[in-house]
Amino acid sequence: MGFRQGSAKLTQLKFISLITLVMLIGCSDPNQSNIPDYNNAADLPAQGDRLVDASIGDASNLIPMIAGDASSHAIAGQLYLSLLKYDKDLNLVGRLAKSWEISKDNKTITFHLQSGLTWTDGKPLTSEDCAFTLKLIQDEQTQSAYKADYVLVSAFETPNPLTFIAHYKEPFSPALSSWSSLAILPKHIFKDVDIMNTKLSRSPEATIGPYQLAAWQAQQSILMQANPNYFDGDVWIKERFTRIIPDRATQFLELTAGRLDSVSLSPIQYSRLFDTKPVLKNHFNRYKYLDFVYTYLGFNLKREPFTNPKVREAIAYAIDRQEILDGVQLGLGETIASPYKPGTFWVNRQLKARLFDPEKAKSMLAEAGWKDSNGDGLLDKNNTPLSFTILTNNGNKQRADAATIMQHRLKKIGIEVNIRLVEWSAFIENFINKRNFDAVILGWSLSPDPDQFTIWHSSQTGPRQFNFLSYNNAKVDAALDSARRTFDRDQRKQQYDIMQQEIYNDVPMVFLFAPYSLPVMHKRFHGIKPAPAGIGYNSERWYVPAQLQKYNVTSIAP
Repeated sequence: MGFRQGSAKLTQLKFISLITLVMLIGCSDPNQSNIPDYNNAADLPAQGDRLVDASIGDASNLIPMIAGDASSHAIAGQLYLSLLKYDKDLNLVGRLAKSWEISKDNKTITFHLQSGLTWTDGKPLTSEDCAFTLKLIQDEQTQSAYKADYVLVSAFETPNPLTFIAHYKEPFSPALSSWSSLAILPKHIFKDVDIMNTKLSRSPEATIGPYQLAAWQAQQSILMQANPNYFDGDVWIKERFTRIIPDRATQFLELTAGRLDSVSLSPIQYSRLFDTKPVLKNHFNRYKYLDFVYTYLGFNLKREPFTNPKVREAIAYAIDRQEILDGVQLGLGETIASPYKPGTFWVNRQLKARLFDPEKAKSMLAEAGWKDSNGDGLLDKNNTPLSFTILTNNGNKQRADAATIMQHRLKKIGIEVNIRLVEWSAFIENFINKRNFDAVILGWSLSPDPDQFTIWHSSQTGPRQFNFLSYNNAKVDAALDSARRTFDRDQRKQQYDIMQQEIYNDVPMVFLFAPYSLPVMHKRFHGIKPAPAGIGYNSERWYVPAQLQKYNVTSIAP
């Protein structure tokens, strides 16, 4: 679970400029007349090549339990790993753990680690690393949005180097899923470190994932190289190079020019521009799927005028979700009324998105005391105009366009809306983490597990925690607490239905839409197998057959 930008570490860093990188590699002309036969090439995995992708925002912190944004987790997830993971069909399977048992009373999980695992500095991974990581996230000095799942572990055991046992005071239904989210850290590296203030957040010294951090130029690029000793088999693509390009139009130009291998397309790029570019049709594959992501307008519930639920609900009626979906997504998504992926078991199907009804919105605002007292077309109360600023991240045109559409609609009912776009890392650090905003347009990336305690529970409003809207509803708290204590699927759903109904009534945010993910990948990359989990679940298994490899990267190892 983590902030969605748009839509959740090794030896000392060497800073390699992009210019130097370009000089050291050979790029083929994307407009070449001889198009390789990508499908009929000898389809054999081969080591080498580089995958060049783009991110709208730079990573902020490569310690997973501290990072709350998708850009950071995209990198950190290649460096540090958890005990479990979700497979292509969204089933929990082992990762660092080879197996596990759950006690009959559902209060104890015993994990058996894979043998022979080592960090990149050669030190063995043991159950002591698991215990250390658990104690670290439980520590009151650790400001982590993910803490709530792990403070429920009342005790642990490390009976031998390959066995880690977690005890809970009472049954905790998301317990197993939570161990797919907690990335294990090396105790010998972090044991004397202030987790909130350490160079390890940008310069990891020992990791265990399929890739290692090689270079990081802030706001420019991040280079990772394959871990030659990765325990789970060969990592075929030798390097992954992420360029920080805050504008999707620029990303598209770079893709067309052959300087990117993968990006997430905007709806207009996917639907209208891609087919007009022969170079893209010849060299790239498009993918489309509904992910565990949604976009919303969220209110700072500590600030006027959003302390009044009538104002929030009026705004919900004044926003035309279908207009926004059609206008910014070209219909590539689904309007939503609750915080779950459409079509999944956990959605409260009794809830429907509020219909666009500006007259009802104006009536509700009048009931709340907001009227146009001076005839200027803007509502006011006690000589204060009804005005607020929508904040969102720069470079996400869909969010900026959604804000503009809202601005237009709300002006028609007398609300003045300002729009401010901020660079991603500054947006998170200076505005979200400090609760310094009126309203935001953001997205959530969710786990397949339905628990959303960290987003909605009133206990989760502290520094760096995810309930930054400051939502507080005792019935929601009770439903979340109850759902966490039952393993019966239907009983859990009943509690989550209550949660969704209360949130729907309170309108702490206006749920807008669940967008389709629209990635493209260069055709030379093989092993991509779309599944319910999307396409990235097996990225360490991707490869480029030898005759299709584009980059010679053997000479730039740090």
